Amino acid sequence: MSLWKLRALVLGHEQPADNIYSTLSASGIPIATADCRTCPHPCDEGHSEYPRRLSIDMDSTMLGSVKPFRRQILISTGRTDWDRDITDTHGSLAAFISQTQPPVVPDAPAPISIDLADEKAVPPVPGVFSSTDSTRLSILNGSHKTVCADDEHETVLVLPDYSIVAGVPRTTAGAKELWRTALEPGLPRMGITHQTSTFQTWILPYSCVIMLCSHKRRDNRCAIAAPKLENAFIQCLHTKGWAADTQIEHIVEPPLENFSGTPEERADYITDHLRALPTAKKALILKNSHMGGHKYAGNCIIYTPGGSSVWYGRVSTHEVEAIVTNTIVGGRILPPLLRGGMDLSRPGCPTLHDW
Repeated sequence: MSLWKLRALVLGHEQPADNIYSTLSASGIPIATADCRTCPHPCDEGHSEYPRRLSIDMDSTMLGSVKPFRRQILISTGRTDWDRDITDTHGSLAAFISQTQPPVVPDAPAPISIDLADEKAVPPVPGVFSSTDSTRLSILNGSHKTVCADDEHETVLVLPDYSIVAGVPRTTAGAKELWRTALEPGLPRMGITHQTSTFQTWILPYSCVIMLCSHKRRDNRCAIAAPKLENAFIQCLHTKGWAADTQIEHIVEPPLENFSGTPEERADYITDHLRALPTAKKALILKNSHMGGHKYAGNCIIYTPGGSSVWYGRVSTHEVEAIVTNTIVGGRILPPLLRGGMDLSRPGCPTLHDW
């Protein structure tokens, strides 16, 4: 019996756990039935443990603890901790973006459609959304340094677009230009055409982006968990022949602004590059500011070139190998760790790497 089934049986939740697996599968979400923990319990493989004083919520329902958004950005800071509310930091790009973007329109509730003749209708998965379900922008600071020679200009990762936008000044004008060219909800993937953009934009040259909350001033649990998880991911990825970067590297293609083709040709160019990335065996691991759910530390988000984001919680170093094997390499979700995600449904596709 696998660990998740044993735990569900002990807690008297065996049927709900089974329902989660069947619901995710019926929704077209590729799932893995492997155990989340591949080492013995207690562990004898040398994994770095969290301190016993670290109080993690292991009892409440974690699936559904994610809010929808259209885009999520990581702003270069070169730091691993920030002011409690990053949009209140005077003179920061996070503050300028928060102040200059249009008023947030509340997300409309999803329409409820009940077909009485369809007894096999699939219920919605809590916390799992499409990026078109919301117009909200999620603003995070990241541990990456700017790739610009001028330290006054930030480098922003835009997700799920899977793009790098460089040369963004920490000014009101810079925030407005970034919103207009890359963040406005109605824009296509990777923003508008080069004719009207003043920034340099590249496709992220990684097979996945691993984000780890390290925001100590919001909650010390994340600050304790993040460096241990970072080391565990690096070691595990290296054993599988992957490169694991903690800063943006490997940018060899010219910026998208140099592309001279039609919008349709540009879209095809981007898609071809994204489809090839899963085989590159390169991961970018970044620490980031508060993303919600710190009681579920360690918190981890994994983005794929296909545009999926997988939100995992209660991640310890013991689960890292299973995450690397099943989700990062295999493209499948581990339901016991799942808090939610964006664009996870891939009907007819065996993995998140297929679309």
